Parts: sequence; C-alpha cells; structure tokens
Amino acid sequence: MKQRHWVLLRHAHAEATSQNGADADRPLSLRGLSEAKAVATWLRTELKGRTPRLLSSPAARALATAQAVAETLGIAVRPEPKIFDATPGELLAILNDQGTDGVTVLVGHNPGIEQAVALLAEGRSDEYRGMPTASVAWFTVPDGLVEPGAAPLHSYWSP
Repeated sequence: MKQRHWVLLRHAHAEATSQNGADADRPLSLRGLSEAKAVATWLRTELKGRTPRLLSSPAARALATAQAVAETLGIAVRPEPKIFDATPGELLAILNDQGTDGVTVLVGHNPGIEQAVALLAEGRSDEYRGMPTASVAWFTVPDGLVEPGAAPLHSYWSP
C-alpha cells in the first residue's frame, strides 16, 4: 500500500534585515545555522533511509535551511517560487502535486506554514498556535486529494 508523508518545515532563524533591505534576501543568523543543522540531523534519523523530495521557498533563509537538509541527506533542493507568501491552501496544492507516495519536505514561512499545519491537523487555519523557527510538523497523508483535518500528525519537532 502506498503511503505519503508531508513534512512542513519552517525555515531556521534569520537575520532581521538583509544588506539590500529585501525580505527575500534575509540570511540565516548564527542561531539559524545551528537550527538548520539540528533539523537536518533530526530528519535524517526520522526518515530511516527514505529519500524525500525537498521543496523550498526561494527566499535566502528558506533555501539555506533546505540546503543544510540537502547536504545532510545527500539530495537536491528544488526551489518552488509559489511557496513564498503562499496561503495554506496553496501550500496544500503544492504538496498534493508531489505524487501519491513517498516523503515530501516543504521548507516555507509563517504564517502560511503554521496555518497549513492547523488546516491539516484541525480542519481550519484560524486557530494556529505557531511554528517556531526550524520546527517540523510531519503528517501521514491519506490517498487522494487531502481535505482539511484529514491528515494525522505523525510527529512534531522543534529545536
């Protein structure tokens, strides 16, 4: 039987500003670099040898987080421009497009990530509780189009 897993990962801690002032260019802070390594190590253990698809927002802080994961797992990052500023519904659509089995790791931003987590777990996105930087919500996803509230939370981790 095929089984899908969606792993929603908020990017690691970023600097407050970038050199050019653009939000998308904000780099990881020293704390963020440490968080990114920690989440990569946790994912390697949890994946138990499975090779995930790794999608990331093109923002510098998300790509740097995804790159730490990619280096630890020996895989490539696929930048996905739609992730930056995505709504929870848009994030679920991106995930739904990734196939009917395997593990997909999506590196994105709040509030979209935390709202998508609430939508998957509780069926609504208005009562989210927050996703600290570099935190992970791992869902076991049913076959077919995933409806709000239909994906059980497999595990949650935060540095």
